[in-house]
Amino acid sequence: MKREQMTLEQKIGQMVMCGFQTPEIDDCAKALIEKYHVGGIIYFRRNVLNKEQVGQLSLDLQELNRKHTDIPLFISIDQEGGMVARIDWDDITLIPSNMAVGAARDEKLAYESGRICGEELLRMGINMNFAPSVDVNNNAKNPVIGVRSYGENPELVSKMGAAQIRGLQDANVAATAKHFPGHGDTAVDSHHGLASVPHDEERLFNVELAPFVKAIEEGVDCIMTAHVMFPAFEPDSIPATISSKVLTDLLRKRLGFQGVIVTDCLEMHAISKEYGIPEGTIRAVQAGADLILISHRYAEQSQAIEALIQAVRDGRISEEHIDASVDRILALKAKRSMDQLITIDESYAAGFGSKASKAVVEQINEKSITLVKDEGQLPVAKEARTIVIWPEVRQRTEVDEPIVQSYTLATALAEHMPHVDEYRIGTYPDEDEVQATVAHAEQYEQVIVVTYNAVATLHEGQVSIVKQLAANPKLRVIVAASRNPYDLNQFPEVKTYVCAYENRPMMMEALAKALLGDIPSVGQLPVTINEQYPYGYHTQLQNQ
Repeated sequence: MKREQMTLEQKIGQMVMCGFQTPEIDDCAKALIEKYHVGGIIYFRRNVLNKEQVGQLSLDLQELNRKHTDIPLFISIDQEGGMVARIDWDDITLIPSNMAVGAARDEKLAYESGRICGEELLRMGINMNFAPSVDVNNNAKNPVIGVRSYGENPELVSKMGAAQIRGLQDANVAATAKHFPGHGDTAVDSHHGLASVPHDEERLFNVELAPFVKAIEEGVDCIMTAHVMFPAFEPDSIPATISSKVLTDLLRKRLGFQGVIVTDCLEMHAISKEYGIPEGTIRAVQAGADLILISHRYAEQSQAIEALIQAVRDGRISEEHIDASVDRILALKAKRSMDQLITIDESYAAGFGSKASKAVVEQINEKSITLVKDEGQLPVAKEARTIVIWPEVRQRTEVDEPIVQSYTLATALAEHMPHVDEYRIGTYPDEDEVQATVAHAEQYEQVIVVTYNAVATLHEGQVSIVKQLAANPKLRVIVAASRNPYDLNQFPEVKTYVCAYENRPMMMEALAKALLGDIPSVGQLPVTINEQYPYGYHTQLQNQ
C-alpha cells in the first residue's frame, strides 16, 4: 500500500509502536493491529519463552497484520547484550555488554557481535533492535546507562558503536543509536524523573554528540531520543523527545539525519508524569519524532493514537508533517525487506548459538577482563578453601530483570579447584544478611566477592560485606565487579580488584580463567575509576 492510498488513521497507526503482556497474541495486540493499524510491536521478557515460540509469535503477528495491510510490522526488542537483554537463553548467542566490548578494544569483534546478534534476531522475526546505546558514560553516578555504554571516551564509543551498527545492518536488522543527544552524563534515570545535561554546545559536540555523528555517517537506520533536557540546544525546560530544536533543528538539519527518529518509551515518568502520554505523543510528533514508542498499557496506547488523530484534525499537526514521517517509515521497511516472512522448519534451531558465534563472544569476554589492582594475591590459591559470594539480581528495575543463574563464578572455578563453595546474597542485602554473610565467609581461607553495582548510595550492604572481610587479616579477599567498574571507590583498601562488566555465564568462565592465571588480563578500563585508575588503565599478573 502506498502512502497516498492510506487513510489518516492508517498513517497515524504506522507512527506508533506498542507492546503487550503475553507470549501469544492477546486481545490488546489484536486490537492494536486491527483497529489502530499500529506499525510496530516491541517485545519484552514477558513475550519471549524460547526461540521457537518467539519465531511463531513474530510469524503470527505478521500474518494477522497481512489480513489488513501489505505494510509489514516493525518487530523490535532491546537486545543490547550483557545484562540488558530480553532474550538470554543458553541456546542463543548472547553478545557481551557494550562496556565489555569497549574494554576489549577490538572493532572487528564488535562488528561480529552485532552481525551475530542481528542474524539470530532476524531468524526469530525481529527486524529492529533498539541498540546500540552510544551514550558516552562519563558520570560514575549514572543509574541507568553504565555498562550499556562502551565507555567514557567519545572516540572509543564512536568506533565501537559504528562497528556494531554495521554488523546489525549487514544482518538486515534495523539498528537504533540511542539515547539522543546523550544520556551518559546524567545522575537521574529518565524512567523515574527528568534529567538535564547542562554543558555548552562545544562540549556536547565534542563528547555527547560525537558517536551520533559517526552513527549517521555509518548510515544508521534509526535514532532513539532521550527524555533528557539539553539547555544548550533547548532553552525551555523540556526534554529532547518533545523539543523541535533538538529533533528537527539539531538532528535533522544540523546533523543531516534522514532516517527514522523513534522516541524512548513515553510511559517513562520523564514524559508521562510531566505531560501525560497523549499530550507527550502530540508534542513528540510536533518536535520531529517519526515513531512513538508506548510499551506497556493498552489504555495509554489507544488514548495516544486517538489524541494524535485528533491533533491532525484540529490543525495542531499538518497532514504533510505526518506524511513525511510515514514516508521514512515505509522506506525503512522496504529497505530491510520486512515483508519477507520467516520460516520455522526442521533446520530452524540450527541457526542459533553456533560454535563459531559462541567463539566470538568468548574472545570478547576474555579480551575484556580488566585487572585493575593486585597486591600479590593472584593467581588464586587453587588448594585454598574458597567461598564465592554471589549477588543475585532479585529486584526488577526498568533495565534489569530478576535472574537466578545456575552457572556462576563458583561453578567455573570449581571445575579447576577442589574446595569451592558459594554463598548467595541479594544485590540489596540488609544488615542481617550482611552479618550472616561475613560470619559464613570468615570460615574460609580465600574469599572472592562478586559485586554488582556496589555504589554506596544504592547497594550499601554489598559495600559493608567487602569492608568487613577486607579488614580481617586472616582472609585472602579478592573482589570482582560484575557490572559497573566503579565499585572500587567504595572500598579502596581491597588488595585485588578485577572488572568483568556482567555476570553472565560465558563472562564468568573468562573471569575464572583470568583469576586462575590461565589467560592474561588484557582488558583496558573503558572509564575512569579515579585518578589512580584512569581510562585505559590495566595491569598484569606479576608472573605473566
